[in-house]
Amino acid sequence: MWPRRSPIGSASISACPRADTHRHTPSSGGNTLAKTAPDSDQWQTVCQQDELQPEHPLEFRIQQPAAEPGAMPLTGFLLLHDGQPQAYVNQCPHLGIELNWMPGKFMDADNLFIQCSTHGALFKPGTGECIAGPCQGDALTALDLRIEGGAIQIRLPE
Repeated sequence: MWPRRSPIGSASISACPRADTHRHTPSSGGNTLAKTAPDSDQWQTVCQQDELQPEHPLEFRIQQPAAEPGAMPLTGFLLLHDGQPQAYVNQCPHLGIELNWMPGKFMDADNLFIQCSTHGALFKPGTGECIAGPCQGDALTALDLRIEGGAIQIRLPE
């Protein structure tokens, strides 16, 4: 497995802006990771529905134990595609590395496809299917999601 970026910290992190965390604002052009706690029944709140904006994917830390001691925590990202939220594990099916080249930067220059920053593979945002690159025909790992009380939640992967 390829080395991954340095951890941001040991706390559980997600993109959900809250009063006690860092905020992501589309006008800032940035995307910070912020602390949240997982909900019961293996669902994790990522953000409020009105906080997810077109062309501004949100990166979040999936709140589960690392697969092996010393491994980087698993991250995911949430985006709007045709007005519907989509969530994926932030991991290229080709090399298992994170897709984004910097926090919150998942899309190609035309903002049409999810793009792997390492080898340029392109993925359809609605299905996660790889349409170009070394993993063509493979797909990103989708995360189940739901909206509860205005909050977008993902089901923690098994």
